[in-house]
Amino acid sequence: MVVKAITDEQYQEEVETGVSIVDFWATWCGPCRMQSPVLETVSEDRNDIHFFKVDVDISRETAASLGIRAIPTLVVHKDGKIVERLTGFHNSEQLVNILNKYVD
Repeated sequence: MVVKAITDEQYQEEVETGVSIVDFWATWCGPCRMQSPVLETVSEDRNDIHFFKVDVDISRETAASLGIRAIPTLVVHKDGKIVERLTGFHNSEQLVNILNKYVD
């Protein structure tokens, strides 16, 4: 699996079914640049979860509608509903433990 970049127009459709995690980030954000490879690594072993990233400088509408005020923020969805929000850097073990709670 790979972390797919999505925009405002794609967001709702992409998170509609199954479990997904969305990384809200920006190119200028140092902690975001640290979080990105961790998410990529976790995604390689998880075909049961959808992995996305949203650049807050490009997709401002989605970030604003979800109240994203700090980055990186990771938003976990299950069947279109937000089930968890994580702000700041999280390591692989933390992400796996969080995601495992939502996979049947």
